[in-house]
Amino acid sequence: MRSRYSFTASPDVEPAGGRWLLIAPLVLIVLVPVADIWLPPDVHIAPLLTVAPTFTAAFAGPRLTAAVGALAVAAQVVAGLERHSLDSEQVVLEVSALVLVSVLLVLFCLLRERHRAQLRRARFISDTAQSAVLRPLPTDVGPLRIATEYQPAESDTRLGGDLFALARTGDSTRLLIGDVRGKGLDSISDTTIMLGAFRAAAHRQASLSELVAYLEGSVRWGLDEVSEAESEFGERFVTAAVLDIPDDEPVLHLVTCGHPPPIVLSDGRATSLLVRRPAPPLGLGGLLGGLGDTAYTAETFPFAYGDQLLLYTDGVSEARDSDGVFYPLAERGAEASRAAVWSAGGPRTLLDHLTKDLLAYAGGRIDDDLAMIAVCRTTKPQPPATSAATEPATEPEAG
Repeated sequence: MRSRYSFTASPDVEPAGGRWLLIAPLVLIVLVPVADIWLPPDVHIAPLLTVAPTFTAAFAGPRLTAAVGALAVAAQVVAGLERHSLDSEQVVLEVSALVLVSVLLVLFCLLRERHRAQLRRARFISDTAQSAVLRPLPTDVGPLRIATEYQPAESDTRLGGDLFALARTGDSTRLLIGDVRGKGLDSISDTTIMLGAFRAAAHRQASLSELVAYLEGSVRWGLDEVSEAESEFGERFVTAAVLDIPDDEPVLHLVTCGHPPPIVLSDGRATSLLVRRPAPPLGLGGLLGGLGDTAYTAETFPFAYGDQLLLYTDGVSEARDSDGVFYPLAERGAEASRAAVWSAGGPRTLLDHLTKDLLAYAGGRIDDDLAMIAVCRTTKPQPPATSAATEPATEPEAG
């Protein structure tokens, strides 16, 4: 995969129309000495030549700025020769001032280019680090097809307070979607703690309840470690939905920890998966005197062939229109699901429809991090094969 940024020398002209902008200072350099011939002796417009290198420095690099400055100095000398006043104090001062301005502008361009190179490198390192933390999910896992959508609230970052991850256990797929309290760059450390704990434990052959209990302990310990003050105790937490989707059963198992309920889209209908015993957000177990595995009871819901599962964060469900009305996710999700089925586009098409509709609903701007995962079961679950030797014998019917 090609890098988004490169560290080669930047072009001396900005690519967005810079070469066309260069025409203006060149025309000025030509016109000033020509016009000076026809103007009255008491009207001298050669000082306008300082505009040429100044304007060029706004869009060009040091070399081109130096070249335009040199041409402007030459044009001013020509204008002085035309009036036979090159040796006058006024012309000498004007030429000296233009030389000084051009040199200062070249130095400014050099410093600007150095800072731009540092910024490009910093952004590249930041993007690389953030991509390592929030890894993209595979599009095909076992019998599932998956698509994701992620938009942080801060447009110049790739990672915020929303998170997701996936792990395989051999005969099932485990999914995590979560939302760290806060948003943007301030929440990255908590996001890293949560993702690290899930990746360390999700692949183990432990029950879903045991996995979530482990996440609670790890997250609580990690958040306590990075808390800057005792006053933050109880104010840092992660809402999460943790799922296990077996390969050979048309169901899914779910534990929610203060997170919005997932939605199953089937035959144009949207069903919210409301658990009977929701758990508190991860990281708050210490406030409740500690929670055992029994506090994280996994509940089972149907998830058949052709169904689509939508996981999301509150950046989606709590997006508002201009009147302050929340986005009707279940209703719009059902509509988008029908469109995705009609176009045979699957999860990717579903998220594309939803994202476009959500941004239009919210006026093109979101105020919170946004994450969605769409999952579709693409093959029918096959029950485990049983051999004839292990099948129970059938009693002969009495005649």
